[in-house]
Amino acid sequence: MTAPRLPAELAATIVDPFAHADAGRIHGAFTKMRADYPLAIAEVEGCEPFWAVSKHADILDISKQNALFMNGVKSTTFTTKAGTEQVMKITGTPHLVKSLVQMDPPEHPKYRVLTQSWFLPQNLRKLEPRLRQLAKIYVDRMADKGGSCDFVGDVAVWYPLRVIMDILGVPESDEPRMLKLTQELFGATDPELGRAGDAPGGFGALMSDDAVASLQATVMDFFQYFNAITEDRRAHPRDDVASVIANGKIDGQPLDPFNAMSYYVILAAAGHDTTSASTAGGMWALIDNPAEFKKLKDNPALMPSFVDEAIRWTTPVRHFMRSSTADYELRGQTIKKDDWLMLLYPSGNRDEEVFDEPFKFKVDRSPNKLLSFGFGAHVCIGQHLAKMEMRALFDELIPRLQSIEFDGEPRLSAANFVNGPKKMPVRYKIN
Repeated sequence: MTAPRLPAELAATIVDPFAHADAGRIHGAFTKMRADYPLAIAEVEGCEPFWAVSKHADILDISKQNALFMNGVKSTTFTTKAGTEQVMKITGTPHLVKSLVQMDPPEHPKYRVLTQSWFLPQNLRKLEPRLRQLAKIYVDRMADKGGSCDFVGDVAVWYPLRVIMDILGVPESDEPRMLKLTQELFGATDPELGRAGDAPGGFGALMSDDAVASLQATVMDFFQYFNAITEDRRAHPRDDVASVIANGKIDGQPLDPFNAMSYYVILAAAGHDTTSASTAGGMWALIDNPAEFKKLKDNPALMPSFVDEAIRWTTPVRHFMRSSTADYELRGQTIKKDDWLMLLYPSGNRDEEVFDEPFKFKVDRSPNKLLSFGFGAHVCIGQHLAKMEMRALFDELIPRLQSIEFDGEPRLSAANFVNGPKKMPVRYKIN
């Protein structure tokens, strides 16, 4: 049987960063795919063909089989052939960084276990008083703004950034630097967020030598910063994750420097950017759905289900790529050895076969089988922390917030890997 081909327009849409900045456009494409092309090969000029996986059940199936569908063989995020060639020249691998995301067994579990205990629910409970203290600080700052602010730029990016910097042991004075580097890393395809000099943004930012060089410069800035942190923590260990990485050992040896620096980067960047996106996305949804806002305000016990729904609704991580190590039958199709696959999490999170009225935002949605944190061996190590952070912030904010509305047009970032609100001007009354 000939493998189905995704129509060229749909294939181009799902990788177009600007399509991800338009919720109606991208979800229209995903809806069409789930109905007519649930598992199909996408061909985009200048790129290796890949399977576009749009159904919840198929994403789960692939995610559960880490030995069959691997992360490290090819790029774990979508890129072009030219982009891969450039990265190979720089690192000798398809990856600019080699973090937990890019690792496979036996390496992956050894590195994951180093910090895993820090992010388990029973250990995170000791952080809850600090989270609630920080939540109050940032809600107070919102109140001090006089009834209007950019919810993204004034609240949503700074609160989770401070949390993960606390855990890593990074001083508050360095937060602006960390935020800038994270936005340059995950927002490289957005003309407003990418490193100055990138042109023109969008899909072209994945293809040019200049774009790859710009990303490399951002990664090197991260590496230089955390190299100094490593030297300090080896000389003066503290009770923080940076000390764990700096002094950790794999098979009795210190962490490979490239892997250690990559570890810092993924915790520092992904540890706050995805949470800030879900926080802002949740507020966006409450503004768009005042009845749901009232329901949450009237019943604070709904906070955990609201947080899950905000994460499902936003789905900050738009995709990860996997590489097949053997032939595999899925949905009547044969995925061949060495095939590349794109797991489309926002599509899975709107799958009509799994979610009742998936295009309605429901603060009391139950069950909520969201895919936003991935599944299997690579499930997000920080998922419990992210939920705890969001609950602490909204526990503080919602009782004090009397009303809120947009004070201008909210906008999403143009990014096909990590995406979320980048501007959200709001007007509000708050106690």
